[in-house]
Amino acid sequence: MKKSSGSYPRVRVEGNGRGVVSQAGATLLVETVRKTGLDQAISTALAPWRKPRAVHDPGKILLDMALTVALGGDCLADVGMLRAEPAVFGAVGSDPTVSRLIDTLASAGPKALTAIRTARAHVRERVWTVAGPAAPDAGGQVIVDIDGVLVLAHSEKQDAAATWKKTFGHHPLMGFVDHGSGGSGEPVAALLRPGNAGSNTAADHIEAAQLALAQLPKKYRRGRQTLMRTDSGGGTHTFLAWLAKRGRWLSYSVGMTITDAIHHAVLHVPVSAWTAAVEPGNEIRDGAWVAELDGDVLRGWPKGMRLIVRKERPHPGAQLRFTDADGLRLTAFATNTTSAPIAELELRHRQRARAEDRIRNARATGLRNLPLHDAAQNRIWLEIVQLALDLLAWMPMLALTGKVRRWEPRRLRLRLFSAAAQLVTTARRRHLRFARHWPWTDIITDALARLEALPNPG
Repeated sequence: MKKSSGSYPRVRVEGNGRGVVSQAGATLLVETVRKTGLDQAISTALAPWRKPRAVHDPGKILLDMALTVALGGDCLADVGMLRAEPAVFGAVGSDPTVSRLIDTLASAGPKALTAIRTARAHVRERVWTVAGPAAPDAGGQVIVDIDGVLVLAHSEKQDAAATWKKTFGHHPLMGFVDHGSGGSGEPVAALLRPGNAGSNTAADHIEAAQLALAQLPKKYRRGRQTLMRTDSGGGTHTFLAWLAKRGRWLSYSVGMTITDAIHHAVLHVPVSAWTAAVEPGNEIRDGAWVAELDGDVLRGWPKGMRLIVRKERPHPGAQLRFTDADGLRLTAFATNTTSAPIAELELRHRQRARAEDRIRNARATGLRNLPLHDAAQNRIWLEIVQLALDLLAWMPMLALTGKVRRWEPRRLRLRLFSAAAQLVTTARRRHLRFARHWPWTDIITDALARLEALPNPG
């Protein structure tokens, strides 16, 4: 009987290879940093915290951590992955050097956070300009989604507390610019909060909205072309009043809790007032209808607010709530937009679900846990996570096309960033030669060519 040799080929393993670079596909992120001018902006922003005889630039250290997180790292020590490949990432600080910088920036408090955020906002404006039709404002409107995310903690970290889901950890409030169906999204706000922070705390929503607006190009910080979109956690009198005061400046689409007053008003909506809900392309959505409520149900809410309610047949096996009517699931949202049919406004609000994709990608990019103990340190970590997510949004926006641009971080890491290459030096220039048989080599080289063609930062 012939002896089986197994399903996979056997190879001899040695540890003395030369001229091979692992994670060579991460050159895409390095070139994105260079072409956007992010390295210059962050280095300038953190210059006040550089000691006179320091070997490593604080901006470079912070960007090294952002690259580490973008490649899948989830703690400070993972920067060793970059340190092992100086041909691609340059000189990388030691673990103690990285830790000392985090402590220094954490001690600086709001000054360091403001410096980093200002640099990101400056670079974002340049990226959107260079991206042209691929930028999120190409359609004339910018949509910002604000949503909370639970981050579990497995030790007694500062501000960790029991959450509303009976877990233990933190409850940051995040903001993302929606890139639409053709792209992903980029972070514009991250507010660290204790685990027991409420989902509908108006002061936190206002602060998150202010952080988000500060990240947008100046022309979008005021104007109806900017839309703030939240779930029912934002449907409070205080937050909507804050938005209404900026009614000439901002549009909003905010989820609302089905109260007894709303439920009662829905029961009195005549059949003729209901309009079929739609899907993208104005296709009718079967079993769903929308209507606008008026009258006493709007009493006490800001002037100009419209209240739109949706009813639909629940999915098989779905459990109805006391606030549902006639066997139909009810949801509602408020908006100050008057220039579109209510079915289109309801579809626009429903597309807020893309924020859940952004949160899932954030969890896969450094937000699975907060690795440090002090809240001030973890605020710096949140800035690192946002830098990483910025790079994972800007690189596809500038360098990828078609369906590939919609690849999420895990797929980008698996197919592009993890690609190895041979390092060759000729005529005093270093070249990376990616494997010809790698299925996605053409995507990598084409993307690098697009980045190379972009203008250098001035």
